[in-house]
Amino acid sequence: RRRRSHPRFLELLLSLTSSGRRCHLDSLTLFLTLCVGLPEAGARKEATDDSSKRLSRSSETKAGHCSYTFIVPQQKLTGALCLNTQPATANQSEVAALRAELKQQQEQLEKLRGHLEQEGALAMEVRALRKESNSLNSRIAQLYAELLQEVIQKKNQALEQQKVENLLLNATAQALQVSSNYRELEKKYGVLTSMISSQNQLIARLEKQCQCKDSTQSVVSVCRYEQVLTEPPKIQPNVHNNYSSEANEMTNDVQRDQGALPSQQEKTGGTRPWRDCQHVLESGETTSGIYLLRLQSANRLLQAWCEQSRAQGGWTVIQRRQDGSVNFFRTWEQYKQGFGNLDGEYWLGLEHLYWLTQQARYKLRVALEDWQGRTVFAEYDSFHLEPESDWYRLRLGQYQGNAGDSLSWHNDKAFTTLDRDKDSYNGNCAHYQKGGWWYHMCAHSNLNGVWYRGGHYRSRYQDGVYWAEFHGGSYSLKRVSMMIKPT
Repeated sequence: RRRRSHPRFLELLLSLTSSGRRCHLDSLTLFLTLCVGLPEAGARKEATDDSSKRLSRSSETKAGHCSYTFIVPQQKLTGALCLNTQPATANQSEVAALRAELKQQQEQLEKLRGHLEQEGALAMEVRALRKESNSLNSRIAQLYAELLQEVIQKKNQALEQQKVENLLLNATAQALQVSSNYRELEKKYGVLTSMISSQNQLIARLEKQCQCKDSTQSVVSVCRYEQVLTEPPKIQPNVHNNYSSEANEMTNDVQRDQGALPSQQEKTGGTRPWRDCQHVLESGETTSGIYLLRLQSANRLLQAWCEQSRAQGGWTVIQRRQDGSVNFFRTWEQYKQGFGNLDGEYWLGLEHLYWLTQQARYKLRVALEDWQGRTVFAEYDSFHLEPESDWYRLRLGQYQGNAGDSLSWHNDKAFTTLDRDKDSYNGNCAHYQKGGWWYHMCAHSNLNGVWYRGGHYRSRYQDGVYWAEFHGGSYSLKRVSMMIKPT
């Protein structure tokens, strides 16, 4: 049968199969077929209601379309067949619980989705960091290889540089030896020249005397007059006028500038040596210059420059730097005996300085001048050296002056040279600072270093002529001098 209200019929059938009010039929199989007409057929039926009444029942059944087919299994019916026509009421509490649980599951799903997105972003960052770490590791490995190569190259360069320095030191020592030999030959040559000159003059006088013997009395007087004129002067032009035959006993290697003119005191001074320059001043000689001194404690002669125009005079100059004309990178023996030029740069000699300071109590004055013309000084109220057996150890007193105290740090220290290392440093300070000095570890002052022109200098080592309290260790001073005087 065709029915227009088929949803209600479906609900009835569902209630029969699902509810507990189901009735049992013996060996009964229900085959229900619900046929519903197409929408077009329904509309057409409403439009032509009169014509549809004339159709027969068979044709009416054939015109429909089967939309739902239900197969109900055969069941044994034991009672009446009941049909519940009331709609099933849903449990509101269960629905609410299901909805709440569904909502919670949706919220958890959203949270999981958020976590998943975050973990995905973190995974991307981890992959990026891993890639960057791999690139950094490769770069670090490359840099390590380059650094290792540079270290190997620098090590090889250091070895080569050490070899070059050793060669330079050997060459310097050889040059110093050659220079010493040359000076000795020069001395011998000077002695021989003097002897030849004396012999020539003696021969000339003998010839004159022989010629005068054959002449008359008047001619004899003329010959004697000529003899007086031709006699050599007693004062040699390159030595002070107080130089006598005892000057042959001089042992210091300090020479006077042969091109310089003799000073005034060389022409008019006395004829005997003095103890020191203070003795020269007390004797009336007030002009600065070269004087011959006799060390009473050692009975030896030496030449020294006496400074009579500064700080009340009477100062015996034991060291002077002014133009870089003398190399102060010398051996122990040269620093012991002295070297240089009395009219310029020179070092008096440690042995002479030791015997000189044994005569009385002396004070030390260090005069300094920079390249801007500023002059300062440092004085120490006592100064003397220990003997060579104690490596000419320095003994200083209290400081005063305006240059700053850069020498007291060297007090009680032994003298060190290129070939005698007596400093407190692991290496040789004289090698690094290119001079001889009372080095400690290594120096606050280095007045026997390399004379650099212009003040500030660039060097691998701090080897200039410096006084640390006056312009620092990287400034090479223009003029320095060390002088002593009895207190």
